[in-house]
Amino acid sequence: MIVCRNQFLLFLYSITLFSCGSSPEQERGAAAAMSFTQSNTAILPEKEKQQLNRMVAEFYDTTLGNTGFNGAILIAKKGQVVFEKYAGTAHLGRQDSISASTPFHIASTTKTFTAMAVLKLMEEGKLQLNDSLQQFFPLFPYPGITLKTLLSQRSGLPNYGYYLEKINWDKKHPVTNADVLTTLIEYKPDLQYTPNKRFNYCNTNFVLLALVIEKVSGKPYADYLQQTFFTPLGMNHTKVFSRNDSATATPSYRWNGVQEGFTYLDLTYGDKNIYSTVSDLLKWDQALYGTDLFQQSTLDSAFQPYSFEKPGIHNYGLGWRMYTLPNDKKIIYHNGWWHGNNATFYRVVSDSITIIILGNKFNRNIYRVKPLIEALTPLRFSYDESQE
Repeated sequence: MIVCRNQFLLFLYSITLFSCGSSPEQERGAAAAMSFTQSNTAILPEKEKQQLNRMVAEFYDTTLGNTGFNGAILIAKKGQVVFEKYAGTAHLGRQDSISASTPFHIASTTKTFTAMAVLKLMEEGKLQLNDSLQQFFPLFPYPGITLKTLLSQRSGLPNYGYYLEKINWDKKHPVTNADVLTTLIEYKPDLQYTPNKRFNYCNTNFVLLALVIEKVSGKPYADYLQQTFFTPLGMNHTKVFSRNDSATATPSYRWNGVQEGFTYLDLTYGDKNIYSTVSDLLKWDQALYGTDLFQQSTLDSAFQPYSFEKPGIHNYGLGWRMYTLPNDKKIIYHNGWWHGNNATFYRVVSDSITIIILGNKFNRNIYRVKPLIEALTPLRFSYDESQE
């Protein structure tokens, strides 16, 4: 059957919109960004910088440069860029060369912003991680699902991209975040497992978290992120995609150069739909050092592993993937993929190394950064056979 929008349920997540003017939060964020830059940035010796540049250049030549890479790469140590390169064009076949200001769809790397927005609201006393989702949406039909189980990918909810197929969603109508909540309430698709029983990566979790951000903050998700993170941190080429951006957004392409088209799943946000640049993401990385933007306890909770059902070094925090290596070493990261867009965002905190690769023509090699990490640091993955 064809699914219709249920207007009656829309009141559950309707919100009051506020203006986007300057605020105390923005002013504190701007000061935080300056503090992070001062505390984590170091002037590397020229010899070390040249050595790092050579190692990254070798990685680029052998892994990306000869595989049709179309995008941007930036590697930094202690906040200082040691390698930066832009390849290809924003539109294949045109002359609009990719540059430092070309924004890319970062796909699931968006989840890091959604998660930290929830944690910022927690710091402000506006929510608690153990709050049930039913506190925000009273008709939500699944007891036992909390903000924490959403953030840690342990809710058991089904992926909206799959269950909408089963209920025959009319694909002529793009799905919104509100539609995801409404269909969960109306159709009650089966949970994949009991909440908090195990890890299962699911985009539905972060679509719902975006609605919680709106409900609690009283602002659209895009406005809250703009005012809380993007503007204060000087992320001038970063924004949340909306339908109005369709004509100007950087397009994406399949591996063979065929452009990806707009689909009915392209308007949901929180799980994806932030566009950014490698330089802006370096600012985001630097803002997560120190304790000006977030309390240390908040950062510790975000970067703590929560899933131990399977042995190994792979784990998930609150909106962050991670490798948990021996001697309490962690690599905090989040990859992204949507249509032809690829994103890799790695924070090797123990060595203050940042690896950011963005592309808009599908290229699996964008994710193959383990050899680069091993070349740049003493860390090793030799006993981990998997390759994400």
